[in-house]
Amino acid sequence: MPELPEVETVRRGLEKAMVGRRINQVMVRRSDLRRPLPENFSDMLSGRKITQLDRRAKYILIHLDSGNVVLVHLGMSGRMVIEQGTQVEVPARKHEHIALSVGNGTVVRFSDPRRFGLMDLTPKEKLFNHPLLKLMGPEPLGAGFNALNLLTSLKGRKMPIKSALLDQRVVAGLGNIYVCESLFMAGVSPRRITQNISVLRAERLVSAIKLILRDAIKAGGSTLRDHVTPTGEMGYFQYRFKVYGREGELCESCKKPVKRIVQAGRSTFFCASCQR
Repeated sequence: MPELPEVETVRRGLEKAMVGRRINQVMVRRSDLRRPLPENFSDMLSGRKITQLDRRAKYILIHLDSGNVVLVHLGMSGRMVIEQGTQVEVPARKHEHIALSVGNGTVVRFSDPRRFGLMDLTPKEKLFNHPLLKLMGPEPLGAGFNALNLLTSLKGRKMPIKSALLDQRVVAGLGNIYVCESLFMAGVSPRRITQNISVLRAERLVSAIKLILRDAIKAGGSTLRDHVTPTGEMGYFQYRFKVYGREGELCESCKKPVKRIVQAGRSTFFCASCQR
């Protein structure tokens, strides 16, 4: 599933092509995504000007001049691709569900083979009370995510720190890849129980998370299977993984084998020597 860096990469690409443009035509080829599209979805978008593109956790937020906001989640296999000079009425690829014509021959196409992605529509004033967003924790790249707030969120929890960081109520937008990489950079074991996270470890974790995410965004995210930028390019951060997907390979720091365990049904990659 695309994580924060992949979603932010997509958002930035879409922003250049969409902000300030008017949606001239909406083609809905399939409305039964993870959540059914709202009634009159096409009518609510048609003719509206796109004023802003934001991101909240793993959601892209498309602001319209009507005061409504389109929430977009890419799910596990979703893509939003920008094309020039193609016909919005003609699907460009298999499993294309929605296409938006935004002027100057530009078409933005949303495809999702597994249909775990979604689009929804909500008034701007109700955006952060939307059921998909209202319980989200702080943005990891924002000032509100710091060691003190992390420790406060962990208070009363008794679980491995890896599982806690995947909880979107603790911090928004993190997923398996970047939690593994951040824990390695911070030297924190994924098995360490949240009650045993000291202030020093929390500070190292917060710093590592911010650094890893910023570096991944600069690299265009990680392309392991489905992720591409809106213009079709791959991300390249996967070539800089220190532990994720490297079971049995030697740790670059201590030269001991990287290990893999399963936590809450997810693979965790780490170095038992470097991470305590």
